[in-house]
Amino acid sequence: MNLYQKKWLDVLHNTRLPGWKIEAQGEDIFIEMPQVTDLKLIRDNLPETLALMSLDIDVPKERLKFIIHNGHEQFDYLLNPGDADLNKA
Repeated sequence: MNLYQKKWLDVLHNTRLPGWKIEAQGEDIFIEMPQVTDLKLIRDNLPETLALMSLDIDVPKERLKFIIHNGHEQFDYLLNPGDADLNKA
């Protein structure tokens, strides 16, 4: 686990969202939400929410993928994509 990922886990755990499971999954962060969570609403607001939360993180930025799941569906959100991510066809 890299320091950037650890800092994000600390920030996310401090939100204390009931029913949410937040854990490292390799170099990524896996977030399991309650099944009733509206993933479209989460997906639409995630960039702004993460931007506000990132103000508490004072270590160098690294590539980090958030895997968001609610028991029915899942989506990924990539923060600080690397060259390999940007050059995929």
